Amino acid sequence: MGRVTSTDRRGALRIGTGLALAPLAGCATAAEREPRPARTPHRGPAPGPRAFPGLPVQIAHSPRGRREVALTFHGQGDPATARALLGEAERAGARVTVLAVGTWLDEHPDLARRVLDGGHDLGNHTLRHRAVNSLPEAEAYAEITGCADRLRRLTGGIGSWFRPSRAERATPLVARLARRAGYPHVLSYDVDSLDFTSPGAPAVTRKVAAEVRAGSVVSLHFGYADTVAALPAVLDDLHRRGLRAVTTTELFT
Repeated sequence: MGRVTSTDRRGALRIGTGLALAPLAGCATAAEREPRPARTPHRGPAPGPRAFPGLPVQIAHSPRGRREVALTFHGQGDPATARALLGEAERAGARVTVLAVGTWLDEHPDLARRVLDGGHDLGNHTLRHRAVNSLPEAEAYAEITGCADRLRRLTGGIGSWFRPSRAERATPLVARLARRAGYPHVLSYDVDSLDFTSPGAPAVTRKVAAEVRAGSVVSLHFGYADTVAALPAVLDDLHRRGLRAVTTTELFT
């Protein structure tokens, strides 16, 4: 993971308050789109994991053919960039999925409810973001259940999804442990934005635009100014192509 500088944070906050990058040429801007109705704040228990019959244990994309995609964010890092990204998505009428790290939730517990109140999915990305596939069974299980416990305490549920930390896919053992913890599926992805390498916002936008298609699950990260800067252009490109950004639960339902 790259280090976010104070300059990056200031840039992220400027974008988060509406001073976004110019959209791709010929694309509708987020402000020109018809926004979705405001969501009523989510005060009850958070939605829990769902089983999707016919889909594999590890899911990387939707086979349903609808013109929808899921933008999924690894939840860690500077909370200012998290709030900026959520706000930018909501201004564009988009819904996203946040896979939160448990220790990050310990430091910023209000963000769990902030995600749910915005109409987004919230899930489990392990307790300490260790290389979960390489851990002994007991330690790997503790990583999964430790984050689940944080989510339950903050939201009343263990989150809608589990994604392994530091890995695109779970090993068979980790997938079994996730099922034991209450997650019927492991959420993978078929588009890796590589935003955590800090390649610059245009590179993030180009990478997503080159690979995304109907049904894709896109991997992105909180905590990186490039991601905040790229998100308006990513959403404009999706809009131009008739693709709608929805929660992962919506994508597979």
